[in-house]
Amino acid sequence: MNKPAVEFQSVGDQLHLIYRPRDDTVWVYNKFQRGEELVIKGTFHLTRDKLVVDDAGPVDDEKARELDPEGMGVLDEMSMVFRVATSHGEYFRFDHDVLPIGVPVLLSKQARPTWKWFSAERKVSILAVVASLKPSRIVIGGAELDAIPLADYERLVDQFPTPHELRRYVQARVAAIARQHTDAIVDAEAMLHAYVNKRVQMKGKDFIEPFRQADIAKYEFLLQRLEQMLDAEEGYSEAAWQQEILQIVRLLNPKYIAAFTNVPVLDSDSSTRRYLDILLVDASGNVDVIEIKQPFDKCIVTSSVYRDNHVPLRDLSGTVMQIEKYLRHLNRWGTLGEVALRNHFGDKLPPGFQIKITNPCGIVIMGRDKGLSSAQIRDFEVTRRHYKHIADIVTYDDLLRRLKSILNQLKTGI
Repeated sequence: MNKPAVEFQSVGDQLHLIYRPRDDTVWVYNKFQRGEELVIKGTFHLTRDKLVVDDAGPVDDEKARELDPEGMGVLDEMSMVFRVATSHGEYFRFDHDVLPIGVPVLLSKQARPTWKWFSAERKVSILAVVASLKPSRIVIGGAELDAIPLADYERLVDQFPTPHELRRYVQARVAAIARQHTDAIVDAEAMLHAYVNKRVQMKGKDFIEPFRQADIAKYEFLLQRLEQMLDAEEGYSEAAWQQEILQIVRLLNPKYIAAFTNVPVLDSDSSTRRYLDILLVDASGNVDVIEIKQPFDKCIVTSSVYRDNHVPLRDLSGTVMQIEKYLRHLNRWGTLGEVALRNHFGDKLPPGFQIKITNPCGIVIMGRDKGLSSAQIRDFEVTRRHYKHIADIVTYDDLLRRLKSILNQLKTGI
C-alpha cells in the first residue's frame, strides 16, 4: 500500500511534517539551492532551514530510528522531514512562515492530523479560508475556550466545498438568469441544494429543550388559573377579571410587549375623546384593540332559531360594533394619533420607541362555547368568520383548548 505524500509525526517537543516527493528528492534540494521555497498542496511553505536532517540525501535506517523513536514506520528512504511546529503548553504552535495565513495556529497534542486537515482539493488551504474570517487565532482541539472541538473540525474538513460543488454553484448562479429567458430544463439550483444537503451534516441546535420544563410549568399554571377563574367568576369585578385575563392573553401572544387601559382616542365625528378599555402594543410598535368581557353562560348565539339560524346575541354583536368604531377612530386619527399616543404613554415605553397605527386589528375575549349544540357551534363559527375582518372572537373555551394543546405539544417533545 502506497504511503501518503504528507504525514505528521510528533517527536518530543516538535511536530514534524514528513514529505515523500513523487520522484526523488533531488529537485527539492535544487529548488532550495536556488533560494526558492517548497509549497506543498498550496498550504505548507517549507524552506531548507526547516529540514530536521539536511544532508541532501535519503533517510537511512539510522536516521529513521532517530526520527521515529516509537517505530511507527512512517519514514523510508525517500522521506524528507521538516519541523513545522513546536510545543506550546498542551498544543503544537505552527511556525508562522510555515503557515503564513496571518493568524497563529495551535493544534492539540492529542490530535492525529492528516494532510486533509489542512488542504482541500485543488491546493486550497483550509486554514487560510478560516483565517479570512479574521479570528485572533485558530485553535484546533484541546480545552481552550476558543478551541474548535476536534469532532467539529473534522466535520468542517469533510464538508469543505469540493470542485464538483463549486461547479454546481456556478451553474446555479448562471441558471438563475438563463432559465428566465431560455427553454433550459435543468434545475441547477435544485441540484445544488440536493448535493449540499447530502454532504452537510450540520444540525440546528435545540434551543427549546433547556426551557421546556419552565414552559410546561408556566402553561400548567395558566391553565389552572383560568379554570379557577371560570369556576369563581361571580367573585370578580370587571376590572380584576380583565387584568388577569389580559396577562394570560399576553403570555399566549408574546408579540405584545405592553398593554394600556383607558386610552384616549379622538372621535373626529364629534370632535370629542373616546376611551379604549385596552390597547395592545406589539414589538414593532403596531397597536391593536382588545375587549375582554366576563364569560357568563349565554352571550354568544341564541338558543332558539331565526329562520333556521342561531344568530349572534346582542352582547356579541354590540361588542364587535364597539371594536369596529374604535378601529375606525384610530385609522382616521393616523399619524397625529401616533404622536399623541406616544406622548400619552411617555416613559412607559422605551426611549425612541415609535407607535404605529397601521390597520389595527381587534380581539374579543368573551363567552363560552361549552354546552352549545353542534348547530349552535356551526352558526357561531359562521358568525366568527363573518366578523374576521374586524375582530378575532375568542371564547374562554378556546383559551382552555389552546393552553391544553400547547402543554400536550411541550410534553410530547415535538
